[in-house]
Amino acid sequence: MTRFRRLSGAALLLSVLLLSLGCSQTDNARPFTFVQLCDPQLGFGGYDSDLLRLEQAVRQIDAMQPKPDFVVVCGDLVHAPGTDDEWARQYGDLKKALSELTVPCYIVPGNHDVGKAPTAEALQRYRKYVGKDYYAFDHKGCTFVMADSQLWMKDVPRESDAQDRFVRQAVKSAHDKGRKVFVVQHIPLFVRSPDEPAQSSSLPPEIRKDLLEFYRENGVVAILSGHLHDHLDWQYNSIQMVTGEATSVMNKGRPRGFRVWHVSGAPFRNEFVALVNQYEPAAANK
Repeated sequence: MTRFRRLSGAALLLSVLLLSLGCSQTDNARPFTFVQLCDPQLGFGGYDSDLLRLEQAVRQIDAMQPKPDFVVVCGDLVHAPGTDDEWARQYGDLKKALSELTVPCYIVPGNHDVGKAPTAEALQRYRKYVGKDYYAFDHKGCTFVMADSQLWMKDVPRESDAQDRFVRQAVKSAHDKGRKVFVVQHIPLFVRSPDEPAQSSSLPPEIRKDLLEFYRENGVVAILSGHLHDHLDWQYNSIQMVTGEATSVMNKGRPRGFRVWHVSGAPFRNEFVALVNQYEPAAANK
């Protein structure tokens, strides 16, 4: 029987930062750390303040000792990019902030980047200004599958099927090679229960059920997401499901920050790191 329980809570940019990190079988036992950063969403809590908070997060990540191996960003990079000129300016600001990282950075889009119902034009524009919206990379015995969750939220002709095939192939190939598999996306699979009804905060029930079963059978150890501007930590069978805090705006008056994952043993430990300077507080209004 399926069991789940809540755990206690304790291409501009990518052309430079997307490094495919190779790994040999001897790497499998080597521990590493990485950062889960969510919803920088420039313009949600005040554009200048959101940018300052992202820059603060970058400074804190770079000051970590030892340094993390890399950073993953779980979508909603900007809030309302608008025209092509605004896309260029806002994603340029994002690129400049993240380019200060001295470790690789891997990004997926959110609903504010490609739309609640992505069009071919929106996807083309994202790919032009940011890079691939789904891909995978290997690191020290693990495979990270980076997904565009909006292509599961709404069926986009040809695009949704293409991503689904890619994700399944990447997950199964990694599992067959004995790798641990992480999936990184913007929208969580579920918020309260794997049986919850359709809503904008989680994947559609029929897709969610199918993916959960496929992931369970094929060695997925963790699913990382953002979107909620809150922190949730679930265990579904052997899969850790962690929604991380935002750097832009947080719900319920919680501090902004990011999560640091320690990949060694199982379950993997992750901890919250608050931004030292929260800048101007802003109420969330999703």
